[in-house]
Amino acid sequence: QVRLVESGGGLVQAGGSLRLSCAASGKVFSVSAMGWYRQGKQRELVARISSGGSTNYVDSVKGRFTISMDNAKNTVYLQMNSLKPEDTGVYLCYRLDVLSHEYWGQGTQVTVSS
Repeated sequence: QVRLVESGGGLVQAGGSLRLSCAASGKVFSVSAMGWYRQGKQRELVARISSGGSTNYVDSVKGRFTISMDNAKNTVYLQMNSLKPEDTGVYLCYRLDVLSHEYWGQGTQVTVSS
């Protein structure tokens, strides 16, 4: 069984930065992609990175957030700069492996105060 554990969330003032981490453990097959979703009224994809390093971002975070992955550590990171109140939400990590198995973390709360 694969477990994803997120860390790095918290409370920050607008304009501040946070770095989220998500580490996969257990019987981990090779990764196809990892990413971060934000749960607000709806769940939306914030950023995604493939095993080859290709990245995708929702328009609202382009130029402010950077996703990266350390394959050796089975860990994905999300560096969030110039945070805005609308970035507030629960950030969920997900992992897709080469066998098309999807796994989700429990989520980490990010709160940006104005």
